[in-house]
Amino acid sequence: MEIISLPVETDYSKIDSRYRLVIIASQRARQLMEGAKQTHQSRHAKASTIALEEVLGDELEVLYGKEAKQAQRDAKRLREEMKTRQLLTEREEELASEIRKDLSVYLEEAKRQEAAPPEPVVKEEKEE
Repeated sequence: MEIISLPVETDYSKIDSRYRLVIIASQRARQLMEGAKQTHQSRHAKASTIALEEVLGDELEVLYGKEAKQAQRDAKRLREEMKTRQLLTEREEELASEIRKDLSVYLEEAKRQEAAPPEPVVKEEKEE
């Protein structure tokens, strides 16, 4: 198993401390585990190592302060919207399959009725 050699050297003009580096890399690793696309091909398989490579390679835009909080709120809102859309799609598929099932029952009954010979109509005579 290969890992990035420690200690990690970084340019502290963009990232002010090792603690912030860890926080940023952990947030990126979580994004990668949730399905985010990698910014580059890596020879490593672990999300944490890939995230650290991306942060150290200046491949990510790092936001601070109010911008970071707003970006987090926007990302959370987008995740919730995607989850809602997915749930609605699943529910629509369930309803569609139920409707198809019900319609097939009605169609089968209609075919049986068409195939069956018509019953003779008997008129009752009124007594006078």
